[in-house]
Formats: sequence, C-alpha cells, structure tokens
Amino acid sequence: MKRFQTLLLCAMAAALFAAGMSPRPEKKEYSHMKKAPIDTIFAQGEPNPYSRFFTGQTYLTMLSAKEDVFNAPIGNVTFEPGARTHWHKHDGGQILLVLNGEGRYQEKGKPLQVLQKGDIVRIAPGVEHWHGAAPDSWFVHLSLETNAHQNGKTDWLAPVTDEEYK
Repeated sequence: MKRFQTLLLCAMAAALFAAGMSPRPEKKEYSHMKKAPIDTIFAQGEPNPYSRFFTGQTYLTMLSAKEDVFNAPIGNVTFEPGARTHWHKHDGGQILLVLNGEGRYQEKGKPLQVLQKGDIVRIAPGVEHWHGAAPDSWFVHLSLETNAHQNGKTDWLAPVTDEEYK
C-alpha cells in the first residue's frame, strides 16, 4: 500500500510540474510600468504613446495596424483607475469592446454610462465622446476604428474636467 501511495504522489507531482511547464506565450512586462491587477487577455503594452490626449496613465498594444488590406486598426488599451481620454471624435467611427474592469463612456450632451466586461459601445462617425476607467478600477477595452480606409482621422479636443468625469 505504501508503494502505491508513493507512486500516486510521484504521478501527481509530475502532472502538476507538467501543467506548470505548458507552452504558453508569456506576456511581456516592462520594468518601468505597473502590471495591471486584472486580466488584460492581450499584452498590456507600453505606456501609451498618445498620452498627451489622456488624463492619467494608460497602456497600449496595437493588435492590428491601419494598413491597406484590412483597414481596421485595433488597439488593446489598459487604463489605470481614474485614467481617461480627452474629448475626441473619429471621422470613421469607433467600436469599444470591454474586456475587464469598470469604465465610463460619455457622448457630449448625454448622460454618463458605466461600462462592464462584455459591453460593446458603437460610436457613430463624428460623435464627440470620451471613455476611461472608473475612479477605483482598472479598465481594459479593445478600440476598433471603423471605416479607416475612408477617413480614420481622430480629432482630439479638450481634456475631460474632473467635474465632467464625476
């Protein structure tokens, strides 16, 4: 009986070791940034190179660049709590696919919307809006620019004030 228990323990240890060694692509981490405490599904990315159009810290990984074949730029954007875009509009429109956390979305002149994992926001061309994280939550969404082959221009406007954000 003792021999059976030893073999069983060895088999379990080997299975646990093998499970930990399964080939999975590792997410790239950068020493100069915080790792999001929520699942980002795609790599969190580096600090957003468009940070001058955001309040707070955000990170960006481009999953699909604007190019001639698909014309569908897709970015994975991770927002630290309280981070948000400035007011802006896209000539070709935009779709947001919420992956995790709690976020905020608002169109000019309309009420604020709370965003949760699984929400989809369809933003018509030329609609002035902003989006970002809730004050106390990280937030991750995919940003898909629509009609990029026709237009694809983003007009960045004024920062969202603290009063507008709240």
